[in-house]
Amino acid sequence: MLNAMNKLPVDHVPVGMWFHFSGEEEKGQACIDAHLRYYRATDLDFVKIMCDGYFPYPFNYEIKEASDWNKVTPLGKDHPYIREQVERAKAIVNAIGKERCVFYNVFAPFSSIRFSYPDELVMQHLREDKLAVMHALDVVAADHALLSELLIREAGCDGVYFCVQGGEFDRFTPEEYWEMITPSELYVLEHANRFSDNNILHCCGWAGATNQLELWQDYPAKVVNWAVHVENFSLEDGRYFFGDRASLGGLETHWEDDHTHKGMIYDATKEALQDYVREIIINHGKLGFILGGDCTIDATIDLERVRWVVEAARSI
Repeated sequence: MLNAMNKLPVDHVPVGMWFHFSGEEEKGQACIDAHLRYYRATDLDFVKIMCDGYFPYPFNYEIKEASDWNKVTPLGKDHPYIREQVERAKAIVNAIGKERCVFYNVFAPFSSIRFSYPDELVMQHLREDKLAVMHALDVVAADHALLSELLIREAGCDGVYFCVQGGEFDRFTPEEYWEMITPSELYVLEHANRFSDNNILHCCGWAGATNQLELWQDYPAKVVNWAVHVENFSLEDGRYFFGDRASLGGLETHWEDDHTHKGMIYDATKEALQDYVREIIINHGKLGFILGGDCTIDATIDLERVRWVVEAARSI
């Protein structure tokens, strides 16, 4: 995996896929056990730990008016929001860290505040008092930077999988995004880069939304993952667009309306799916490539289908 990330020769293209855990498996020991069961059932080449149960940022002040964002203060390293995620990661790394690379999902601050408050309210407040909302983004960024540091230094993760969202064409102009949103995102990512060279940038095409990928084109990450099929932006296009960095993706795992998934991984025969996987690898080449999906896969997928993908990648 590290060779692939650093564009060095590999014996086979590494494969990684993931999904969200819910219900009893969303937090605590049950979540740790669910991650380990999934890894052992699929034999994936790396593990991405999901931050399920910690999507909303637990603001210490209730936001009603735009000016209220100015009153938000950092949580600090001992808050359960940070401490519990570090402990989750540490337990998983202790179990499999000698076998596989492990990365932890960290959301960009703009995503976290929209998990906490309605998207419409956040956008309204940005129009009314952008500096107040930017203050809150800076606060969340400080905590997510600290979280990233502890995930790497204390829990032993090989890096973070940093998820950026909000780049839809009808949300911001590039200039607005770079002014209001980018500073908080770069703060987290650049801080993570101080402690690991091997961080992954995920340009999220959630719910089938297409993005202005140029917003994130120069973000400093070793590997870039974008929604090849949602964006209609091929692996070959991305290889040049993102500066010939290592790429993660290639498989359609399209998700929309909270429940609809499509792609060969869900309905193709074993033979067709494995031929498709080998074709992706042959067309891209093995150097600097990690096979994965546009985003998360359906949590109800037959895990044998994931094993088929792993087997195909290891066959060439």
